[in-house]
Amino acid sequence: MPEPAPLKVAALYRFARFADPAALRSPLLALCEAQGIKGTLLLAREGINGTIAGRADGIACVLDHIRALPGCADLDVKFSAAPAIPFGRMKVRVKREIVTMGEPAIDPLASVGTYVAAQDWNALISDPEVLVIDTRNAYEVAIGTFPGAIDPGTRSFREFPAWFRRERANLLAKPRKVAMFCTGGIRCEKSTAFLKAEGVEEVYHLQGGILRYLEEVPPAESLWQGECFVFDERVALGHELALGESALCRACGAAIPAGGSCPCSDD
Repeated sequence: MPEPAPLKVAALYRFARFADPAALRSPLLALCEAQGIKGTLLLAREGINGTIAGRADGIACVLDHIRALPGCADLDVKFSAAPAIPFGRMKVRVKREIVTMGEPAIDPLASVGTYVAAQDWNALISDPEVLVIDTRNAYEVAIGTFPGAIDPGTRSFREFPAWFRRERANLLAKPRKVAMFCTGGIRCEKSTAFLKAEGVEEVYHLQGGILRYLEEVPPAESLWQGECFVFDERVALGHELALGESALCRACGAAIPAGGSCPCSDD
């Protein structure tokens, strides 16, 4: 008997103008459930964001539905595989933001930083005149990042604006290019828009995020160190999007590097 095909995981987002996101919820949830898809999708007036998993044909059906929504024809999707569905159920939620920054004036559809393809990322962040910022949270950074990247030490993305405003004088003591990255690209859409609104002129971000970098850049050429935290039962992914070795602390939710222990066990 042939081996069953591996399940597909799709991390997706698209900033778009949804006049009534609540009206989109029920048809999307019903389709996902009919196709045996599990995961989480967030809808807001600013667009859609989430990660779903299931059979390849079911994922394709759901993505076709999402691409037909207003402004979503160019939906950004990163694919990976999983030995089992890494979610317990399917959730479609209507939120104020599809990624919460808490800065209502920021509009990624109006202005964002310059996209940098995965193949060009190494050259950019190797420039000593470029300030590299990891826009993810501290528990994500702890298991992997790019060398020399600044860790804001945030617990949630909502803390990023206050961190930047507090540290700006030190970070930009002299005019510099700023390069930022995140898991799949969505947080950088907002963080680069935010920096531009704050008057930073040269702002860049990794197109498709760490996931696309790990998928497209050969391990021998990669500057990535460690694993990339993902928000599902797989915990983390490595180069070529292979399943990582990090575990999840069930007490505090932090990722534990292979062979390590969670700091919360010392409390």
